[in-house]
Amino acid sequence: MSSLQYVINNRKTRIISILRNVIVKKWYKPRKKENENLDYYFSSQWQLMGRKLVKHKLARCSIIILSILYTGVFFAPFIAPYSLFSYNPDTINCPPTTVHIWDRETGKITFPFVYGLKTERDSETYRKLFVDDVTQKYPIRFFADGEPYKLLGLFQTKRHLFGIERGDTLAGLFLFGTDAMGRDLFSRILLGSQVSLTIPFIATFINFVLGLSIGSISGYFGGIVDRIIQRLIEVIMSFPTIPLWMALAAAIPARVSVVMMYLLITIIISFITWTKLARTVRSKFISLRNNEYVLAAKVAGVTDFKIITRHLIPGFMSYLIVDLTLSIPGMILGETSMSFLGLGIRSPATSWGVLLQEAQNIQNVALYPWKLIPLLFVIIAVLAFNFLGDGIRDAADPYK
Repeated sequence: MSSLQYVINNRKTRIISILRNVIVKKWYKPRKKENENLDYYFSSQWQLMGRKLVKHKLARCSIIILSILYTGVFFAPFIAPYSLFSYNPDTINCPPTTVHIWDRETGKITFPFVYGLKTERDSETYRKLFVDDVTQKYPIRFFADGEPYKLLGLFQTKRHLFGIERGDTLAGLFLFGTDAMGRDLFSRILLGSQVSLTIPFIATFINFVLGLSIGSISGYFGGIVDRIIQRLIEVIMSFPTIPLWMALAAAIPARVSVVMMYLLITIIISFITWTKLARTVRSKFISLRNNEYVLAAKVAGVTDFKIITRHLIPGFMSYLIVDLTLSIPGMILGETSMSFLGLGIRSPATSWGVLLQEAQNIQNVALYPWKLIPLLFVIIAVLAFNFLGDGIRDAADPYK
């Protein structure tokens, strides 16, 4: 091959590569962008809401936090090292245990362990103090044997996520300290979340069903039916919340089981809070019931039930989901308030409200501040639901 042919072939190769790059930049990329735009315009309302929700940073963080909390709810007996009935009079009001990974004897990093405990008396206040007994070490063992329980209410087992073998000596793994009966506060918070984080969901569901059904009947039919329902709502909303709770809770027999108390408290909370949603649904139905597609459905012979469920309710379903999400924090605070006032769940059952009730003494809190840790879990759960509701509301807004 001559040098002239080599130069010609080289230039041909360069020209072809340049043209190919130009075609890729000017043709294929705009097509890809055009396909993305087509996907956006052909997406459903729920797909658009999902895309906006994923971009909401606070909503993403809230979903992660709530996922962690509800994982603890389902696997609380497995994660908690102790049960609700595990108490020790020798460890009453013990502060949180420090987990060590540095061995003082060898000067090396080791597997996590805790020291034993010994008691001393404060020379000024004569209050009992707990200090580390460095002569005794207890390694933390994962998947350790402990008190038997039923995992997810189905499988009998005694495996716990972590624990120590303390024997008969004064020792324990108390990540959040202990209460006035020597019970592990970390275990009680986890087991109490099963009540404090599930009652709101059941109560919100009952509230949603009552508010949606009664509000839709009131707004769709109007007339005498609307007037009777609205007067009933006004009577229920006129009662002060706390006295009404006290009256309803007083009607519950004192010797009912924990499960029955759980169900009755849920019904009490739902009975009071459905009125706001019912009025909102009524106003939506009044504004939508005279639209053309509703009148066309009536002319076509569609039943009132199908018009309500298939034509009217889907028209503001995004609002209902937002309201459903934002009402859960109120239910959490409602259950916590009732238990705090002694009107809800009672010991030996536990919830976050019960734990806060036990810490309501100011002197008790001043001496043992770790008893306020359940309050942090209430705040975190309420804020997470509020931020998630804000994210869903922004995602459901068509003008954003």
